[in-house]
Amino acid sequence: MTFAQPAVAATRKTSFIALASIPIILFSMIFSVFSSAQISDEVRAVESSIVKIYTTSAAPDYFTPWRLLTPTQSSGSGSVISGNRILTNAHVVANASYVQVQKHNDPNRYTARVLFVSHASDLALVTVDDPAFFADLEALAIGDLPDPHEEVFVFGYPIGGRTLSITKGILSRVEQQIYAHSGEFLLAGQIDAAINPGNSGGPVIVDDEIVGVVMQANSGGRAENLGYFVPPDIIRHVLTDAEDGIYDGFPDLGFRTQDLESPAAKRAYGLSEDQSGVLVIKVFEDSPAAGILQENDIVLKIAGFDVAGDSTISVNDALQTNYKYAIDLRQIGDDIEIEFARNGEIFTRKLMAQKRQASYSLVKQEAFDEIPEYYVYGGVLFVPLNMNLIMRWGPDWNRTAPVNLLAARSEWSSPEKRELVVALQVLAADVNLGYHDLRNWVVDTVNGEPIRDFHHFTRMLRDNAKPHVVFRSSNGFQVVVDHAAAMASEQDILAQYRIPTAWSDGLFQE
Repeated sequence: MTFAQPAVAATRKTSFIALASIPIILFSMIFSVFSSAQISDEVRAVESSIVKIYTTSAAPDYFTPWRLLTPTQSSGSGSVISGNRILTNAHVVANASYVQVQKHNDPNRYTARVLFVSHASDLALVTVDDPAFFADLEALAIGDLPDPHEEVFVFGYPIGGRTLSITKGILSRVEQQIYAHSGEFLLAGQIDAAINPGNSGGPVIVDDEIVGVVMQANSGGRAENLGYFVPPDIIRHVLTDAEDGIYDGFPDLGFRTQDLESPAAKRAYGLSEDQSGVLVIKVFEDSPAAGILQENDIVLKIAGFDVAGDSTISVNDALQTNYKYAIDLRQIGDDIEIEFARNGEIFTRKLMAQKRQASYSLVKQEAFDEIPEYYVYGGVLFVPLNMNLIMRWGPDWNRTAPVNLLAARSEWSSPEKRELVVALQVLAADVNLGYHDLRNWVVDTVNGEPIRDFHHFTRMLRDNAKPHVVFRSSNGFQVVVDHAAAMASEQDILAQYRIPTAWSDGLFQE
């Protein structure tokens, strides 16, 4: 399935206050002060369980992958839950090198450490080892998703002040959304409470319980007071996943579909007027669906939910959302029953929920807390293509990044081609004369052998026994390097360009 990217941003990272909206914002601040007098004693009792999180982070530079970008300081919010843990957003502590936590009405900052991170759901668990920190704090329980139009309170430490902020709003709707931090398509709640940078990780509260974790707000300038939170079902999934300390994530059954609303298309695939479902357009090898589903099958039910032609299921009277929600609720190892039609015949099978493959696309999603992979050969810097690299072209990367790299995002991966390799730049030297202007070039084969992924590519170079290495792109362009000269000049090139090693740590570990 292909989903449109909404104009949202993780609230810690992006400021979305336009000058033209200042009068409205000032009014809302005055209203907030007035309405705070109406907040109940029960809600005020929650205040002591809300903390401010300070993070120093240093992300890798994917243009020069042996270096880190300049460290930055930021802050977010969190809430104390059971087990001396603090629930917050993953993007609050992403690429963190130093984390501190501060309690409400306490000037001291306590050194903290990250226990568990689910970047997919933009959730993380943090703790403080100092036993005194949690002594006077009451853990908040995880509640249930509020009813539509129910009143909620948002707690956090947004910009504009140092003290705790409490805003009030209404639950507008609940449906699948693109999570700005990870690009995942998961269930999210939408509220109209004021949410600003710094609110990230703070709880959405109803009846003294956490019913959501604030994660992002609209930043497109076309809407006001649109904030999004991670709902209880996703929070509970992550807490269950975290019990063994090993991240499994959300399962993926390994097939992709498209809507099937056209009456003509339904008839063509053997559906009656009163049947509905979605059309299978891709089944990935080595996935749970492989050998069971086929292209042009029609998925009718998933986990007992009828699938509508617009890819939605009706969870209850208040929740109509994408069928992916029924899969997201399951843990790795669970069985998921699926009903599908093929040439008018109906089948029922069980698929075991498994960890999703590293990427179903040739371009891997943005990763965090990882060391970039690279290999310098013959003075050419080779890297795998991923969203971290593409996003290095800046906030407007979808317009400024090279077209050939952007186009690769729409290509499926396969066992024969799992990843693309890019010759990112040439470090000018005698060994690479004639290619000094080469930039952002996708390599397809090495000495005529197709490249499966970056590890396969680097091993072909390491184990090469031929006098020359011929790199070739899919359109036939070639780069030829003398292998002996490449090996002999390696240390001089590294010293000249102040590169510590010719390849990233762990690249050649078996």
